Amino acid sequence: MPRRVLQGTVVSDKGDKSITVLVERRVMHPIYKKYIRKSKKYAAHDELNGSKVGDTVSIIECRPMSKRKRWMLVDEAAKSSN
Repeated sequence: MPRRVLQGTVVSDKGDKSITVLVERRVMHPIYKKYIRKSKKYAAHDELNGSKVGDTVSIIECRPMSKRKRWMLVDEAAKSSN
């Protein structure tokens, strides 16, 4: 089974070799038939500590790195202008 790849924005880089990525998706409401935005935060492993808050990154599923980290940084799609 292929590993999932998600794209999101880095919202925290406080931990050593760890980042928190906010992934947003659009889903249609089953009754009102309007699109709503749902978001979820994922803890991801960043080996080089290269990502900063505001960067757009891609993460991929991996083996458990710690209690909460099950995702790994693949690449940085866009750097923030901070």
